Amino acid sequence: MVLTSAAEAVNSGLQYLPNSSTPNPQTLSPNQLLMPLTAKVNDQDHLEIGGCDVPDLVQRFGSPLYILDEETLRSACRQYRQAFERYYPGDSLVIYASKAWNCLAVCAIVANEGLGIDVVSGGELYTALQAGVPSEKIYLHGNNKSIEELQFAIDSGCTIVVDNWYELETLAQITASPHSPLPTAHSPIRILLRLTPGIECHTHEYIRTGHLDSKFGFDPDQLEQVFAFVAQQPTLECIGLHAHIGSQIFELQPHQDLAGVMVGWLKKAAEYGLPIQELDIGGGLGIRYTEVDDPPSIDEWVRIVCEGVVKACEQQQVPLPRLIAEPGRSLIGSACVTAYTVGSQKVIPNVRTYITVDGGMSDNPRPITYQSVYRAVLANHMAAEATETVTIAGKHCESGDIVIKDAQLPGTRSGDTVVVLATGAYNYSMASNYNRLARPAAVLVNAGEANIILQRENYQDLIRQDRLPERLVEKG
Repeated sequence: MVLTSAAEAVNSGLQYLPNSSTPNPQTLSPNQLLMPLTAKVNDQDHLEIGGCDVPDLVQRFGSPLYILDEETLRSACRQYRQAFERYYPGDSLVIYASKAWNCLAVCAIVANEGLGIDVVSGGELYTALQAGVPSEKIYLHGNNKSIEELQFAIDSGCTIVVDNWYELETLAQITASPHSPLPTAHSPIRILLRLTPGIECHTHEYIRTGHLDSKFGFDPDQLEQVFAFVAQQPTLECIGLHAHIGSQIFELQPHQDLAGVMVGWLKKAAEYGLPIQELDIGGGLGIRYTEVDDPPSIDEWVRIVCEGVVKACEQQQVPLPRLIAEPGRSLIGSACVTAYTVGSQKVIPNVRTYITVDGGMSDNPRPITYQSVYRAVLANHMAAEATETVTIAGKHCESGDIVIKDAQLPGTRSGDTVVVLATGAYNYSMASNYNRLARPAAVLVNAGEANIILQRENYQDLIRQDRLPERLVEKG
């Protein structure tokens, strides 16, 4: 099927999904789509998401603007949860890797759908608790947790995923101290041990975390030493093992390999009397950023993971553990778009045409950091044919501030609304104030209603933490 405009792609129901007949939008796996599930073109030829006209949202709330579709996020949560219920005969829990986008509204929606939360700092933990997430469904990760963060986790009653010897010994000292404020209700402390499985997959160098040369996790050759140490700590209850092989993964075989490795670890832990009840196999399922990306569906990924764990447990005669997964990008990535307003243009004959938008690397640092590639549409002229090849540049004083190189768009003019798709993961969460740009607002859209979930920063916010020594204040 040849699609000559963004409107055709959206209205066909394909939403740029390759190798497919027209599907039922309710059964689509959100991670396989560029557009949110509710995306459509309205009678004004505008992109509409969550029943809200995108150019109108820009008029109301300004730009750049993150637009999060609640239905897409909830659908992804349900697909994960229901797939584990369908394919895994034991207990399971899906926890959202909130580093992808941690804010009160996102944490609250995910928790409302029955998921737990994976946090990697005291700030993310605080946000999850403030959003009403039960502490027993919060798991604290990180490879260099501070003593303050560890104490916060202990006090809140969440599970701590222990990454290294320093952290393990620190926890043992904190909890064993006669002066420890450890509440009786939270003793002993629930921990998981993070181990490096030595499994590599085809993804960006910076987001491969399962291979042996990684900053994360205990080395496999330390396994028995770690188990022996933990078995001697009465204040630490090792309830599980954790491993993660990377992010933005399209391959399925590495997850089957991981299941076999982890079940072997589980069996070894039993020799030391450790009460292992949980296997956390991480996440990492990729999403579509452009038409050429073709990730597995949520259902397919969960099926492979579950079959791998069940088979490994049967082969090694181990009871089924509680199975935990930590999706992040595949839950939130495709649920959000970022709307920009076009400003200046620069035409270099026979070389390149630049169009500049009012954001860039401060609201989406992934292109300059990971060389990530995105897809864009002209939200106020969806039916227009894509006739031009342009480079969408950000407004920062940095030559590398390019949002999309060689984007296919209709002819654009100053004031048009350009929307970059699939920006829910690692965009706001990695946003900065580079060049002292204020971070954008974010709105949650659902059934025609738009609610601010992140207020746009202003100039006062930019200097709120600044302090001017009195000697530098000009005397009158």
